[in-house]
Parts: sequence; structure tokens; C-alpha cells
Amino acid sequence: MSRPLFWPGRRPARPILALMDSDGDLLHRLRSGDERAFVGLVERYHEPMVRLAASFVPSRAVAEEVVQDTWLAVLRGLAGFEGRSSLKTWLFAICVNQARKTGTREHRSIPVADPEPVVDPSRFDASGGWSAPPEHWIEVAEGRMEAGKLADRIRTWIDVLPARQREVVLLRDVEGMSGEEVCAVLALSDANQRVLLHRGRSRLRQLFEDEFREVR
Repeated sequence: MSRPLFWPGRRPARPILALMDSDGDLLHRLRSGDERAFVGLVERYHEPMVRLAASFVPSRAVAEEVVQDTWLAVLRGLAGFEGRSSLKTWLFAICVNQARKTGTREHRSIPVADPEPVVDPSRFDASGGWSAPPEHWIEVAEGRMEAGKLADRIRTWIDVLPARQREVVLLRDVEGMSGEEVCAVLALSDANQRVLLHRGRSRLRQLFEDEFREVR
């Protein structure tokens, strides 16, 4: 199968990412046959989709293949896109479906009960509130880590989250998607989406606190 002229990874002759273009503008231009709009869409969403696909597959190389298949599916399905969801939600949903087709993930159900609490129960008082409030990790981090090093640690911590927690945290807190959009992309109920987000964020908070407690 031949690849589109502006395939991910192939650099155009000049930078053409239209940062000011909305997804709606890009969609309109795509449907008008503007190839530059496709390049803009790829530059905007290729890397986020690779990060998402990596939650389903064993390596980044496989994730790249998944996303390449996603772009082909987008081109094939563009005429049938009815705009019932946002363009970004549609793209990410196709990416997830392509990743699942690899067969590397067999378990799609999500247990509601955790085998162990995400935060040590001793951190809470009898009323359920914090016995010792969590440290303000952003303030604690200032002067202890350079921003780049902190970002690397955050990526590492997100990578070790359980797969579904990682997917929800990536989409909500990295990509800025709404809960409704995440439910559409990952085929989750709202309740499961909220539980997974809470667990993922709680685990990240615990990792932050543990890290900064060690360096004091």
C-alpha cells in the first residue's frame, strides 16, 4: 500500500503546522482536499496518539505502526465522519481500536475494587479526612529538581501506572480531554473513568511525596 505524500516522519519542505487553525478548520480543509491540512493534523496529534497506543502494545515501534494504521483509517473514513464527536475524540478512538486489533491486550474489564489501597490508610483520620495533609509538591520541588528532570520523573511515574489508569491520566491530564471524551475514546462508563482517574492521580501524588521525602 502506497503511503500518503505527507506521511508521519516525512518532513515537508517547510514548516506548515497551522498552530492557529482549529480542528474544525483543519477538517474543513481536509475535506476540500488540502494536503497541508493533513500534515497539520499529523503534526498536532501523531505524538499524543503514539503515547496512547503505547499503553496497549509492547514497544514504541509497535505503537508507531498502530498510529500509521490509524492515519490510513482516518483517510479512508474521513468522508463518513459525521461530527457527532470532536475530531480529536474521533482520531483517538480510531487509534485505540487499531491498538486493540493487535491482540496484545486480552483483558478489557475493569475491576472496581482495588486489591490494596492506593494511599496508606494511616494517612486518613476517623472522619475520612487527611490526618496529615499532602505536601504541596510543586512548592517542595522548586529548587530541588530542574524542570526537565521533573518532567522526566513524571513521565516515568505515568509509565508505571496500571494500563487503564495510565490511559485515563494521559488523556485527561496530558491531552486535556474531558471525562466525556475519554469515555468515548476508551469505551468506558463515566463511573469507571472517574475511578481510574482518581486511582492514577492518587498513585502519582504518592510517588511525588515519596520522592521528595527521600531528597529532604
